Amino acid sequence: MLRLSELKYREVINVADGRRLGLIKDIDLDLERGKINGLIIPISTRSWNFWARNDDVFIPWSAIKKIGIDVILVDLPNFVEIPPR
Repeated sequence: MLRLSELKYREVINVADGRRLGLIKDIDLDLERGKINGLIIPISTRSWNFWARNDDVFIPWSAIKKIGIDVILVDLPNFVEIPPR
């Protein structure tokens, strides 16, 4: 059995390009249906900048291919990082 709190410590990797997307920030749940809609990960547009914009990216549950011991593999072939403003 896997606890939702354990997912936050697993890195999300896009198998389409091998890019590390980061750690899970939150999980989107459908409480009425009792299912997980997807994962939310933070994407920082700039590193080490006080005025950096942080955006969240929603990864639908259907894009998750494998949940491993250390990582979560997702398939996002059209994922484009958010450009800085």
